Amino acid sequence: MTSPADPSKMPDLLAKAETLVEALPYLQRYAGDTFVIKYGCHAMGDPEAQRDFAEDVVLLKAVGINPVVVHGGGPQIGAMLKQLGIESTFVGGLRVTDAATAEVAEMVLAGKINKEIVGWIAGLGGRAEGISGKDANLVLAEKMRRSEPDPNSGIERHVDLGFVGEPVSVDPTILTNLANDHFIPVVAPVALGADGATYNINADTMAGAIAGALGAKRFFLLTDVAGVLDKSGRLLTDLDRTGIDALKPDGTITGGMIPKDETCLTAVDTGGEAAVILDGRIPHAMLLEIFTARGAGTLIHR
Repeated sequence: MTSPADPSKMPDLLAKAETLVEALPYLQRYAGDTFVIKYGCHAMGDPEAQRDFAEDVVLLKAVGINPVVVHGGGPQIGAMLKQLGIESTFVGGLRVTDAATAEVAEMVLAGKINKEIVGWIAGLGGRAEGISGKDANLVLAEKMRRSEPDPNSGIERHVDLGFVGEPVSVDPTILTNLANDHFIPVVAPVALGADGATYNINADTMAGAIAGALGAKRFFLLTDVAGVLDKSGRLLTDLDRTGIDALKPDGTITGGMIPKDETCLTAVDTGGEAAVILDGRIPHAMLLEIFTARGAGTLIHR
């Protein structure tokens, strides 16, 4: 007869058991809640990171949480435009989108990338449904209005970004129905305007609008940085609007982090409970943030 194994000689197994026990109160807390996840950053091009992300999403659904994925695809759009010989210009970090560019963007976002993500989830036993903001009038968009100073006179002038839009309203019915039918919605950031035109929407902005409309328990903004950092490079783990506003004048929050923070604040101001900015390149970063006491990113709340 084989003698019982000595627990002291199974440290790896014991560590896994402790991890599961640590996760228990969080599993109970979030059961039945909705998480909106903006998936983008350079991790999209890494096969191992793609699998890690899909594993996280499938696990969330399996334990009773309802994930909604909203994805980006700027680099992939740029690569396809280059392949087709279509030149891109940018204003304030936004791609000027003429009719030809808009058609390519929709093809890449709602076609190639969207269905790739659906495939990753299906490959791990999940049930995903790929849609865009057009489907079931999920998102109504309007043309984005931008201005910039004239380089010669310094006078503000209107900049026409073409078919670049921003959300006006969100009807989350289709997302709720899919979640209730045990599907994981995967949303491409394109939407119709009242004028019938198709608009390309910044994925961060679209995900934040959807998170607010759904009253999401958490809005996860996956990026290429650990979160909001102080001037010493240390992660700031807990912020509200007052804290964020205080960090802008001294240059702690600058550049591309400013619109990300504003997107998170908008999401919580319009119905979401909290948002988290975290590094999408870290394997299973979402699980670490959700199911451990330490967390893994910057929590932004009211």
